[in-house]
Amino acid sequence: MRQGYINHGTPWPLTHHPFALFLHQKVIMETAFLNLQSADEVKTYLDKGCHTHYEPAILKEILLSVEQSDITRLNWFNQFGDCFRSILINVYAFRKSCEFGFTEISFDQYGWFIRPQFLETEDLKFGNGARYGEHSIIHIGRGKSNVWTYALNYSFGTAGGGSALSVYGKQFRNRETALNAGMAELKSMMTEKLNHTDTTNYKQQVITGTLRDIVKAEVNMVQLSLF
Repeated sequence: MRQGYINHGTPWPLTHHPFALFLHQKVIMETAFLNLQSADEVKTYLDKGCHTHYEPAILKEILLSVEQSDITRLNWFNQFGDCFRSILINVYAFRKSCEFGFTEISFDQYGWFIRPQFLETEDLKFGNGARYGEHSIIHIGRGKSNVWTYALNYSFGTAGGGSALSVYGKQFRNRETALNAGMAELKSMMTEKLNHTDTTNYKQQVITGTLRDIVKAEVNMVQLSLF
């Protein structure tokens, strides 16, 4: 490692030298999207409106960092992107990941925060699992901090939808409460479509079959809790 000298005295690695660190941060600031002269840009973007619920708070954090000349903090934000949109989305994704105990910061080839991989994941089918489109799936999993969540892939026969496990999902203290919440949501969705007049999209045989499996699972969970 290269070394520098302070007052011609004891060698000090250049990477640890206070002045070297200052210069390094200054160089980053000069080429980064956010810098000590970004106050007007941040205020303009903040005043535009049409922000998602989390964006104004992050923008105010950035503005405070500029006003306090906090180069270290600005460089932390800069690692998340090269425009307001990417920085805001990636910072929020990282912070939601931290709620599940995922603290790694990494990005894909397009500069977006990489989705963390949940632990102890399960895919539980309800309905006729042997045929495509005739069953629904409850995905459950936990983060490193033992916070659990669930996601649904639901099918009414033809109509349906769903999503994968995500750090934006509801949070639960254990597997059982996450699964119970998932079954309650799926049960509500299926019950709402009972006797629907559009039998092409909402096939009653599929819906009633899914509901039967949910009831069976609920009974089994109650019985297990008695032992």
